Amino acid sequence: MAIVDLVMPKLGESIIEATILRWNKKPGDHVKIDETILEIATDKVDSEVPSSVEGTLIEILYNENDVVPVDTVIARIESESNGSIQTNIPVAEPAQTIKEDTEVEAATKEVPYQPIHIDIPRTNGGVRFYSPLVLNIAANEGVSLAELENIPGTGNDGRVTKKDILQWVERKKSGAVTAPVQEPKVVTQPAATTQPAQTIQQPTQTAPQEEEKPAIAYDGNVEIVEMDRMRKLIAKHMVDSKQTSPHVTSFTECDVTNLVQWRDKVKANFEKQEGEKITFMPLFIEAIIKCIKKFPWVNASVDGDKIIVKKDINIGMATALPNGNLIVPVIKEADYLNLTGLTKKINALANAARNSRLKPDDTQGGTFTVTNVGTFGTLMGTPIINQPQVAILAIGAIKKRPVVVETAQGDSIAIRHMMYLSMSYDHRIVDGSIGASFLTAVANELEKFDTGRSI
Repeated sequence: MAIVDLVMPKLGESIIEATILRWNKKPGDHVKIDETILEIATDKVDSEVPSSVEGTLIEILYNENDVVPVDTVIARIESESNGSIQTNIPVAEPAQTIKEDTEVEAATKEVPYQPIHIDIPRTNGGVRFYSPLVLNIAANEGVSLAELENIPGTGNDGRVTKKDILQWVERKKSGAVTAPVQEPKVVTQPAATTQPAQTIQQPTQTAPQEEEKPAIAYDGNVEIVEMDRMRKLIAKHMVDSKQTSPHVTSFTECDVTNLVQWRDKVKANFEKQEGEKITFMPLFIEAIIKCIKKFPWVNASVDGDKIIVKKDINIGMATALPNGNLIVPVIKEADYLNLTGLTKKINALANAARNSRLKPDDTQGGTFTVTNVGTFGTLMGTPIINQPQVAILAIGAIKKRPVVVETAQGDSIAIRHMMYLSMSYDHRIVDGSIGASFLTAVANELEKFDTGRSI
């Protein structure tokens, strides 16, 4: 028998913690390899954590709704295999960021709530990080940023955890703590040459107390619906994107008659041969990949005054969930997949998203995003960039329209399958010439689709 530690999995470079939503197993339960033990949530996606071994769950170290840093041991399993077992999941070293003279053991123990008059560690040159969960609680409970700055944090680098802010809220309601008060400042300023230096004491300024906002009266027959956690995160992500990138949107239309006719011709045989239904999305993404190789700056990100051009082409695919929310699973190294590979990967990710089976890694690492607004009958859209990317392409609905067709024998009017494409891009690095040229190149790829192509 061997004891195997189950740790909070790594959820991508930008994710440092996750919330435990539900334990599907309890101590004493038998678990199989890849059987789901618990469900977790981040600001990106809800996910399931499977067991890496078969055995008995002997200990659970965190409760539901606890916010746990990645790489932290959350449970222990007694494996049925003989000898020691090596797992692929690294175990977090306690207090790895605390380098003070304090004993290391203190970093792993629960720190009791302390009064506000203590030194609060800071990271990143004085900027304090707050997780989306803490910020949401602060907004809901009316805790100002000034109050957040004065809440002692028991997390790594003095970060405020969910437990810290909830304790603060309870103490505030009971009157045990008050809003922060600014201490008097003494400023010495030089007077005229014939007068000695004067010492001026500025009056004490008290931070304004948080006033209870009056209840808003809504006229008429209305229904008030509280945003769920994912909708709040999506809203914040969209606002942040608009504040980060100067958005510009370009439009074009393309004749996709050849593509539509080819798909109609092969879709039955494709499903019989590959066991998958072929949609338009893999055909669109295939054309986009070809054009990204010609215009690599649309497959990039911005870091200050540096342009980070991504060599990997990881296509994010906006997918609507049954509850109306949107999630963006990522097709990793999409340029290495043929049409069949793209089709299978797209279908697998879409089904996993709709059935809440996405893994944390499935939404990480995107370099360019595609959203098919035509699925809902929309002709075109002005999508918001999925940060930290610099471009997102929207595909409109395919409609039959009479258009002028140029031929060697002259112009004629014909019924064609027409579609609008629109792309929003970050004008800091993608100028109108690059954005428009890329979009036109995608349209040309779709228009010249080879109808004689084999599956």
